[in-house]
Amino acid sequence: MHSRLPPLNPLRAFEAAARRGSVSAAARELNVTHGAVSHQIRALEESLGVALFERGAKRLKLTPQAALLLPAVSQAFGEIAAATAMMKRPATSGDLTITCVPALLSFWIIPRLHRFTEQYPDVRLTLIAANDPARLHSPEVDICILYGDGNWADCWARLWSHLRLFPIASPTLINSKPLRSIRDLSDHTLIHGDDGREWNTWLTAADAVDVTRTQQHFMSDARLSTEAALHGQGIALGDPITAGNLIARGELIVPFDLSVPANDAFYVACRPALRAAPIVKVFIDWLFASLEADSLPEPQTSARTLLRGRSGRSSESFQPVSAPAPRRTAPASKRKSRA
Repeated sequence: MHSRLPPLNPLRAFEAAARRGSVSAAARELNVTHGAVSHQIRALEESLGVALFERGAKRLKLTPQAALLLPAVSQAFGEIAAATAMMKRPATSGDLTITCVPALLSFWIIPRLHRFTEQYPDVRLTLIAANDPARLHSPEVDICILYGDGNWADCWARLWSHLRLFPIASPTLINSKPLRSIRDLSDHTLIHGDDGREWNTWLTAADAVDVTRTQQHFMSDARLSTEAALHGQGIALGDPITAGNLIARGELIVPFDLSVPANDAFYVACRPALRAAPIVKVFIDWLFASLEADSLPEPQTSARTLLRGRSGRSSESFQPVSAPAPRRTAPASKRKSRA
């Protein structure tokens, strides 16, 4: 049997007073009298059998019991408000706020955004570059596209795509400073989109952990590391989704045929109360349909493929660009970095 819930109006008074820090401010927000809020709080305390505020201070101070109750009450009211707002929206019109992994937003979603706009011209989007699961619980955000393991509490999440990582470089850079073998990486700047673990994973898979790393730059996310590679600042690690179009247009090349699985994957997530909202559904459906329709071919290497010799060391052989060897994969490390 479900436990009996506290009365709704006293909960509203408690949440407003706790959030605003005073009974008077809560009364103004709820458009009732100071006495009405005080009465509702006392009624809730009697119902629960605990004190919720420490009296006597200039600003209301929560008791330990109230501090335990407040987050759940605030989230519940936020969910109710969000669901109510969604109910009032027409299916294909209104405002939709989306946070997205920066690299995916810049290199995949924005180039395709006109397709969504043409199909749903009355939907006004707010796009925020972020990879922060905490925003799943913000009433200001409707959908989050995240890089992670998909295990986020109190939300709906669906796998969008796995990733493989491989070196990417500007053709101009390679023409001016050749990359004839994996040992030539020591002559190049390595661009990191994390703390260095992804490159460690790739070099380990290539039997080249001892390659000298003369110069390295560290970026906060994969969008910046990819942009640095585009500008010829060094060699970065890319993936087929965020770097695929750049490779297809020849703005980036893939110098080696070895890829490693990324540590995590792209997920689409939202609060359960929003999942069935029509405007949320149309965008999520568009995301998955676009990924399926725009499935990119395996990126081709520029000319060389890594072979493992009998000694276990890496060597290079050369093949025509039009017929690259099948891409090998290797185990990933335990570090997120495609943010």
